[in-house]
Amino acid sequence: MHPRHLFLALAIAASASAHAQSSSTAALPRPAEFYFDADAMTTRQVVAVRESGDAATERLLRLIARNPRAKAEHAQLAHLAMEGGRVDLGRELYARALVRIDSADGLWRPVMWNYGWDLYRAGDAAAALEQWGAILAARNTTAAWVPPTLAIALWKLDRRDEAVAWYAAAVRTEPGQWSGSDKFATLLPGWRDDERATLAQVHAAWAARRAL
Repeated sequence: MHPRHLFLALAIAASASAHAQSSSTAALPRPAEFYFDADAMTTRQVVAVRESGDAATERLLRLIARNPRAKAEHAQLAHLAMEGGRVDLGRELYARALVRIDSADGLWRPVMWNYGWDLYRAGDAAAALEQWGAILAARNTTAAWVPPTLAIALWKLDRRDEAVAWYAAAVRTEPGQWSGSDKFATLLPGWRDDERATLAQVHAAWAARRAL
């Protein structure tokens, strides 16, 4: 199948798929005392091809046409689709990748982490929290990315007390970094301005409660 025809077929399949609405009541464990782990194997982009833009899309489609069971290729194409505003197609492609990856697979954590961010940036903080929460449930990780990331998702979902509790875990871990919001650009270089602004709101709520 020609890559462009495959892309159209994938888009049609995605538009026909029913996506359940995510719940904002996903349960999370209580925050641990500290979160020092770097966890670089999770917080990485899934890269099957090095091209960018249309060239990346075309090559990924060709690779998937040759191997419909390709995992990293589906995940990278899913990211490109969601980044380009094709959210339903991105969800469908992520689902196709994840159905072939279990939690013991080295790809599972980065795919889940990236899927969470793509969902968050598509306006679905509840579904994002489900992906990140699944990583915690599977691995009980104490990675440094966990407190601020969960905090912004919880804040978006109006789970304000939980958001502040998770932010407090970041402060406990590295008080010199997280006690103020002035270092967010350095600490979170991959975040967008609006995401750092949301975390600044969480910080402000934490600071206000601390002052009581």
